[in-house]
This record gives sequence, C-alpha cells and structure tokens, in this order.
Amino acid sequence: MTTETTTESTDRTPYGGTPGTGQGTTNGPRADTSSAPPAPGEDSRPPRAARLSRRDGLVLFVLCAAQFMVALDFSVLNVALPVLGTDLGMSRSALQWAITAFALPSGGFLLLFGRIGDLFGRRRLFLAGLALFGTASLLAALAWDPASFLTGRALQGLGAAAIVPTGMSLLTTTFPEGPARDRALGISGTLLSLGFTVGMVAGGVLTDVLGWRSTMGLLSLFALIVLPLAPGLLPASGAEGTAGDGDRPRLDVPGAVTVTGGLLALIYALSTAAERGFGGTDVIATLVAGVLLLGAFVRIESRADAPLVSLAMLRRRTVAWGNLGGLVTFSMMSTVVFVLTLYLQETLGLSAFETGLVFGAQGVLSAAAGVYAPKVIGRFGARRTLVGSLAGQGLFVAGMLLLNAHTWSVWIAAAGVSLASMCHLGAIISYGLTVTSGVPDEEQGLATGLVTSTQQVGITIGIPLLGVLATTSDDLLSGVHTVLALDAAIVLVAAALVAAGLGRRGAASTR
Repeated sequence: MTTETTTESTDRTPYGGTPGTGQGTTNGPRADTSSAPPAPGEDSRPPRAARLSRRDGLVLFVLCAAQFMVALDFSVLNVALPVLGTDLGMSRSALQWAITAFALPSGGFLLLFGRIGDLFGRRRLFLAGLALFGTASLLAALAWDPASFLTGRALQGLGAAAIVPTGMSLLTTTFPEGPARDRALGISGTLLSLGFTVGMVAGGVLTDVLGWRSTMGLLSLFALIVLPLAPGLLPASGAEGTAGDGDRPRLDVPGAVTVTGGLLALIYALSTAAERGFGGTDVIATLVAGVLLLGAFVRIESRADAPLVSLAMLRRRTVAWGNLGGLVTFSMMSTVVFVLTLYLQETLGLSAFETGLVFGAQGVLSAAAGVYAPKVIGRFGARRTLVGSLAGQGLFVAGMLLLNAHTWSVWIAAAGVSLASMCHLGAIISYGLTVTSGVPDEEQGLATGLVTSTQQVGITIGIPLLGVLATTSDDLLSGVHTVLALDAAIVLVAAALVAAGLGRRGAASTR
C-alpha cells in the first residue's frame, strides 16, 4: 500500500480482511485487508475472524493501560491543587506550574520521541518512558518542597512524551487496517476519555480520604503494574529488529531542535496566558519565539535529506484535515469541561465531589461510545464519522446555552456534556484512523506523533483562547454562555471544513 493510496479503500475496509495477530506486522508494508484473492506465492490461508487473539488482547491491555495512566495524569491532580499548595507552601499563582510543568515536556517532545521510536526502536523507548513516568510519579508523591514536586511533574511529562507516540505506533503496527485496528483504537480512545473523567472523580475522593500525595502514588502504582508485563508482550520494531549498525538511520537534529523548541515555547505561552492573560512580556516573547522556531522547522524540513517530518506527509489531505478535526475536537471539548467546572461550582454551588459525579455520567456515555464507534466507522467510514461527530459535538454544546442559575440546570449540563462527549470520542477515534490509514509501518511513529501532538496542543490551547472569556467576565454565567456559543460555532465550522477538505476526490480522498 503506498503512502498516497489511502482511505478510499482503507477508510471503509472490507471487513472480511485479515485482522492483526500481534506478530509479524511491525516491519515492512502492512498487509492489504481487502478480499481479493492472493497472488501466486502469497499466503492463501482463509482470513481470520475479527476477534482478537489472547496475545493480542494482552498487548492491547498493556498499551491501553499505559495510555489510560497518562490520561489520568491530566486531571487527577486538579481537585487536589488547593490542598497541595497549602502543604508545600505554593502560592495560588504558582499552582499553575503543577499543570504547566507536565504539559511543557509532554507536548514539546512528542514529535521528537515519536521519530526516535521509529528509527531506534519503539518498544525500547516505550519501556524507558514507563520506567521514567513511574519513578517521577513516586518523586512527586514524596515531594518535600515545590522544587522537588515540580521536578517530578516535569519528568512525568517527559515520560508521557515517550509513552504516548510509541504506544500509539505500537498499536497501529500490531493491528493492521481493518476491524482489528478499528476495535483496538476504539478501546484506546474510550480509555483515553475515561482516564480524564475518572481522574476528576478519583482526584476528589483520594484527596479527601488519603491526601493529595495518593493521586501521584496511584500513577506510580499503574506504572509498576504495566512495566513488568510489557517486555515479553510488545513486538520489536525499527532498530530493535535489526542486527548491526551499518545502515543505522540518522536523526534530523536541526529539525528536532527547532520543532521541540517551538512547541515548548508555544505551550508555555498559551499555558501562562491561561493564568495571566496575553499581555505579559514573557507570554508575547515566547509566543513569537514559538512561531519563528516552527517556521524555521518547516524551512529545515523542506531541505533536509532525512527530515524529522516529511512535508509530503503533511500535504496528505487525510493528515492535514484529519489533524484539524482532532485539534478542534480536543481544544473545544477541554474548554467545555473547564467552563462547566466553574459554572457547576460557582454558579450552582456544587461541591468538588458533586461536580466530579456530573462528569462521571460523561464517562459512562463515553465508554458506550467507544464500544459502538468502530461499528459506526465500519458502516459509514472514518471520514463521515469524523464529520458527523464534530457536527454532533457542536450541536450538543450549543444546546447547553439553555443553562441558567437554577439548580435544575445541572441536568442540562450533565446531559449536554455527556452527549457532546460521546460525539467527541467518535471524533477522536475517527481522526486517528483517518490520519494513520495507509501510512507505512516505518512512518507510523511519525503519524501517531502528529496525532498525539495534536491532542496535546489541542488540550493546551482551548482554555487560554476561550476559557479566559469566562474567568474575566463580571457575570460568570454570561461569560459561560459566550464561551459555549463560540465553542459550538468553531466546532461546526471545522466540521464543514473537514467535510470539504476530505470530500474532494483524488489520490488521498476518503470515503
């Protein structure tokens, strides 16, 4: 399968194809899943059922548990921040660094680590990331002052930057295009969404019962469970599967430096702007630096012999428009969760625990969406599912404009965010499939690095760009309405753009 012949066939795969076995799929072109008869000399065994083997199930468990652990880290600490600040002597303004210290390395190093995994071994980097994440979580749990805690958070982010792209590329190379990959990505997407939701609920419970340190201890325990299982289950890839260093691929160092620096500067600027606004000198300076570094990165990649990011890949319609859909669904949904948290606690007077229960309903419906999303994709294709999911997310967010100051509005909030999250999860799974479909195995780390970079940047930029409209408004309810209206409009416009961009016929069109 070539890199340009993608999703007209792969987006809506004939489901009589061969599912992944977890072995023999990590190197070389991915097997075609169509029902065409095999050529002479090819394997003529009948196709297997879409049911995963026991080994595939264990591989999926390891990869999804690691992804769930990272997703949990995004939200488990939020409720605990006030208690943490008092215990460690951190001021309110300094508490933002508990989040930013994790977001900077986790977003900034994703592309670099994704490519390092492609070139030098995904399993090796995945295991190193797990070990670092678990150790860093333990350091954060045992922190004795702000510096030791923030060091642990930064190292957690660095471990996450290694785990996420290598875990995703191990998943997409283990399970070839077709029902097996759709099912695997559906489970992975469900756990990603559940991890964020469970973190909000568990963070409040753990903090009340055992203290804030237990939230970091939980993450360390996850790593301790997953790490011993991974080496014997995960397939070797890249340089791990070759002997000798004669043809060892080279890393594009100038590209790595500029893209990592650019992402770090951009994420820092947007994270800081969420707390202090866009007028600060450091925010403006790092924002400009980030744009200039990313511009330099594009120029370097256009001339490099072995680029970190193939510009030809970025020009693929599936990659460009799929990632736009992913960027919008993540950034706008994170904004909704943020402003609803403020609304539920400050306007309706709910406690942190009660607020967590509202988002718990969101998690249940998201889990249901994860079960059915692969079936929807199998029937309608990833492109149509992505467009429909974005449209549904936008419409359900618009429905929450009915929120008011009456207590019964909690039901509107719970129903609106839960239904929007179901569509959001459909968009997550379908955009991941859209971007990675048809990409050769040797470039899957790059493709999934782009997917996960989109996730990280999306989660980071939504709140600074729109959430600040709620936090700076004299009337919080009015500010929430403004944010929800803009949020819904952006998602609906993105749905129309993605439909137009992916709907055009051509070499890289999708069904």
